[in-house]
Amino acid sequence: MPQLEVQGKVVELNEQGFLLRQEEWNEDVARALGVLEQIPELSDAHWKVIYTLREYYQQFRIAPMYRKLAKDSGVSLDELEALFSCKTARTACKVAGLPKPAGCL
Repeated sequence: MPQLEVQGKVVELNEQGFLLRQEEWNEDVARALGVLEQIPELSDAHWKVIYTLREYYQQFRIAPMYRKLAKDSGVSLDELEALFSCKTARTACKVAGLPKPAGCL
């Protein structure tokens, strides 16, 4: 089982690099997951998207659709792709400590 050490604590990941236990997520874990996803530093725009994802997931137990995420976070679709690479939804959910979105390969 893959693991990630953050601030002296071991966090377990699944085979695809998503957190096994969402309750272990915090901003330090997000930063470490970002580095694993080739995002060396999380900007204010990253944090807007991350917290929008987390709030939506807490309410509906599912990640929002891509366009809804852009609208609710105030970050354009193009900027989302630039922030989180070609696998935008998957990468954003991973860094936000959420499960892999349904329909993602």
